[in-house]
Amino acid sequence: MRIQMIVVAVASVFLASSAFAQARQSGGTTQIQGNTEIKAEQKNTTAVAVGEGNTAKNTAGAIKAGTQIQGNTKINASQKNTTAVAVGKNNKAVNEAGVIGGN
Repeated sequence: MRIQMIVVAVASVFLASSAFAQARQSGGTTQIQGNTEIKAEQKNTTAVAVGEGNTAKNTAGAIKAGTQIQGNTKINASQKNTTAVAVGKNNKAVNEAGVIGGN
């Protein structure tokens, strides 16, 4: 199993490759059988949540909990000048590029 992570000041780039990977998270087990390559970039991103029970997030290039992948997977994701804003009560604002699985 080989995992490489490179974080660049404003932009994040992720590259991962594995023959078999399994991660356990609160949302369930994530299983990957095969090669997985993720290239993701975010620039000038902002996520703001104001108020009670609000969530705001920007995600680029992710495999979420409870996902099962069999075979080779390649994700190329790019976000530029993205913004997610949740205001009020119990609101959710999300920008997701190149995301597999989950809510």
